[in-house]
Amino acid sequence: MMMTDVLQQTLKQIQPLNPEWLARAQARLDQLTKPRGSLGRLEELAAWYVAVREEMSPIIRKKAVVIFAGDHGVVAEGVSAYPQEVTFQMVANFVQGGAGINVLARHVGAEVQIVDIGVNHDFPGMPGLISRKVRYGTGNLAREAAMSRDEAEAALLCGIELAQENIAAGADVLATGEMGIGNTTPAAALAAVFTGKPAAAVTGRGTGVDDHSYRHKVQVIERALALHRPDPGDPMGVLARLGGLEIAGLAGLILGSAAARRPVLVDGFIATAAALLAVRLCPAVRDYLAAAHQSAEFGHQVMLAELKLEPLLQLRMRLGEGTGAALGMSLLEAGVKIYREMATFAEAGVSDQD
Repeated sequence: MMMTDVLQQTLKQIQPLNPEWLARAQARLDQLTKPRGSLGRLEELAAWYVAVREEMSPIIRKKAVVIFAGDHGVVAEGVSAYPQEVTFQMVANFVQGGAGINVLARHVGAEVQIVDIGVNHDFPGMPGLISRKVRYGTGNLAREAAMSRDEAEAALLCGIELAQENIAAGADVLATGEMGIGNTTPAAALAAVFTGKPAAAVTGRGTGVDDHSYRHKVQVIERALALHRPDPGDPMGVLARLGGLEIAGLAGLILGSAAARRPVLVDGFIATAAALLAVRLCPAVRDYLAAAHQSAEFGHQVMLAELKLEPLLQLRMRLGEGTGAALGMSLLEAGVKIYREMATFAEAGVSDQD
């Protein structure tokens, strides 16, 4: 199947970062009143942001966390400690501002957007919920394809559109969030395909299943991989057979952001599976990603290593929702403020090193 024009155009727009912009930013950082390199990764973040935006003095005015919500047919296999209805219940909690991501987004001054891309529920007139439903949850990937290729592409395009809409509204940086009971199972399946590791090496306990349920979860993923025999060279096919609607939406958000030269703070296990997918579709997209934290979810480290991304934080978090990404936003903003607001040696009348 041919990719749509919108997707092809988006992929073509994504260019690797120009190292000259990184060098220019570093030259300014080296003139600030501090020993060179002494602010470590805050300096790296600032230089990265300058290179992403290709502006010598960029500002972060608006931050947005975009949460995609979807359900998963594989829950029928008993892979989650929570029932599927928790997905739509948590979506309502997000809209009401009562979830962990709402608290942390308020803390860092970021807007939260909630997108129903595939929840197995009808929401009657819920203000604040963005309805972009592709279908009512995925198929059971252990027994059938999660979705059709057309549906996978529609979900991907939904993410691209959300990126475009946010950037048109002034967003300077975006963060990935998700909600979907059972979604660590498709994320682990995607991780296995795109890293080449066995299911057991990338599968964790998700919502906190016990030992027996964990072994069963690994077996379910192994069954799915044996059934579909996914080809890592065909990322859209992998997504259709094994993925999730919210994972596709996140990958699209990443692609759309990179195409418009906006950085993306990647959250945990699920969001990083989406980042792997986006990078398989367009390798240059990696330059626009920052790993906000390393999840306590087993296998996240394997995916980060595959992407060659070093996490900013290690807080043993595994909630998802974009919580780690929101905290990462605050670090990026701190680095940019250092870059913009700190005096140079010349401005402060302080002697530089010889």
